[in-house]
Amino acid sequence: MQLLEIKNLKVSVDDNVILDGLNLSIGKGEVHVLLGPNGAGKSTLVNTIMGHPQYHVESGSIYFEGKDITHAPVNERAKAGLFLSFQNPEEVPGISLESFIRTSRNTVTGQPVKLFAFKKELRQKMDELNMSEEYASRYLNVGFSGGEKKKSEILQMLMLNPKLAILDETDSGLDVDAVRIVSQGVEKYKNSDNSLLIITHNTKILEYLQVDAVHVLMDGKIAKTGDRTLIDQINESGFQHLSAAPAV
Repeated sequence: MQLLEIKNLKVSVDDNVILDGLNLSIGKGEVHVLLGPNGAGKSTLVNTIMGHPQYHVESGSIYFEGKDITHAPVNERAKAGLFLSFQNPEEVPGISLESFIRTSRNTVTGQPVKLFAFKKELRQKMDELNMSEEYASRYLNVGFSGGEKKKSEILQMLMLNPKLAILDETDSGLDVDAVRIVSQGVEKYKNSDNSLLIITHNTKILEYLQVDAVHVLMDGKIAKTGDRTLIDQINESGFQHLSAAPAV
């Protein structure tokens, strides 16, 4: 059984069809990379997987661990083990980073959070990401640099430990050192019991990971699927030589 299985997905935004007959499967313990030109529908896909109400599923299905979640609300998907790291994380005044993560863990797991153990784990994860402890008490992403916002997203992923983490250009706008730290954080998250879907234009974040499949999204469909060497082909020749033929 696949962890995530998408069948013939057709999605529209404001009556404009963005995805049209998309198929994608991700197995447990796998790392998948999604590439595509700007406007191809990559963010539409991840927002649809997460249940964003702006994206209307006209036909097709999304299954997570064999359960149909096509029309499930966002909170049910999060509780099931789905996580999205945003390309541009929002600032949330009035809620500290620590409180946000603690409340999120309580909501997702349905279990009370043991405060002392939680604080110890949080400080450990922050140290691994080279984040100053003072960020824990600051309002979520308020006044954070671009790099610290991205580290905050990875910190949330590490603390919530989802079954499937989707990283939507988490490495965008980061310098070399920040990409290295973020990629190492992703590596610490990854194990045989969880999976990753990574959308990226910067292959540096992939250097520490074993990539199982690379997909190219064009014209609302997966135009091509291959192994890691497909990334090199795209870097050398771009997307124009690919057509929206059935994935192979």
